[in-house]
Amino acid sequence: MSEFTNPSPSFLLTRRHTIRPEDVRGPYFRDQTAIIHSLAFRRLKHKTQVFFSPENDHICTRIEHSLHVASISATICKALKLDTELAHAIGLGHDLGHAPFGHAGESALNRLMEKPFIHEVHSLRVADKLENYGKGLNLTFAVRDGIISHCGEVDEQFVEVATAPNNLDEAVSRPKSPGTWEACVVRVSDSIAYLGRDLEDAIKANLITADDIPKNIRSSLGVKNSDIINKLVFNVIDWSKTNGKIGFSPEMFSLLKAFKRFSRTHIYANPKMDYWNSYSETVLKSIYHYLGQLFEKNQADFNAYAISKTALDNKFGNYIKALQGIYSVNGFDRDTILTDYIAGMTDSYALHCFENILTTGTTGL
Repeated sequence: MSEFTNPSPSFLLTRRHTIRPEDVRGPYFRDQTAIIHSLAFRRLKHKTQVFFSPENDHICTRIEHSLHVASISATICKALKLDTELAHAIGLGHDLGHAPFGHAGESALNRLMEKPFIHEVHSLRVADKLENYGKGLNLTFAVRDGIISHCGEVDEQFVEVATAPNNLDEAVSRPKSPGTWEACVVRVSDSIAYLGRDLEDAIKANLITADDIPKNIRSSLGVKNSDIINKLVFNVIDWSKTNGKIGFSPEMFSLLKAFKRFSRTHIYANPKMDYWNSYSETVLKSIYHYLGQLFEKNQADFNAYAISKTALDNKFGNYIKALQGIYSVNGFDRDTILTDYIAGMTDSYALHCFENILTTGTTGL
């Protein structure tokens, strides 16, 4: 069995921006509690994973996905004798910065903003700067590294640890390799967590039927999410133990790629999703143009927002005021503020804002 030893010393991995004495919880369990109590984590229960259905309690939300990733990661780490608390913390926090309306919302923000919206990078920004009214969560370096390094959409058979610490404070993209083996596990677990769950939701939403799933996937992995997770997890454990990397066997990876291709074609790009994706973009585009015009008019005059047309105006002004210490550093950059505010919205709040804007007769479209 291969031994997984992190290249960075423990004092670097547990380092925080603001030094604080640790307590009985230990650094990574403490990070878990900080993430769970954060406003950004709470909002994940009202953010879409793939399918928007606020009245259906059984459709997967972003918070459920995060809990799945945390649980799967901890299971794999337990088998590989890695730090389960570190992996669990990264899993809980990995999507803190995801936009509303799932990947449709992320794509919309990418088309609207001058800078690319990368939810991994934004998740770290939320944890470091936006939470706790600009103070951040003061997470350990290892958890922060795992948050920005995750990505379940990329097709990769295995993940290896970075040989040198990633520069998190200046990162503008996802690092090529995570800084810990636990973060490597989370990166692999992200794929495991969403594939089977999205498949179940797609069947419930009548986008596909079980018979549409390719026979080799059905026979090798199954159709139930629990079966799919079980087989993928134990494949990762068995292959990683003997290969010194975190990943899938070549045979399982080939099957996994076929599964992802099927999901991309028949679920995420399903014509039945077109209306929802278009509507999501309309909502975010309206909010972006409305708030952009409002900001151009009022800038950092916080009191001016309170006497504007809608409740949204007042809330937006109060938001900028609460985080003025963060935004004043870059001269109250318009797109940065809009990105932070819109990405932080839940699906339901974004729809409420859209309705609020429609009452003024100004959608910006």
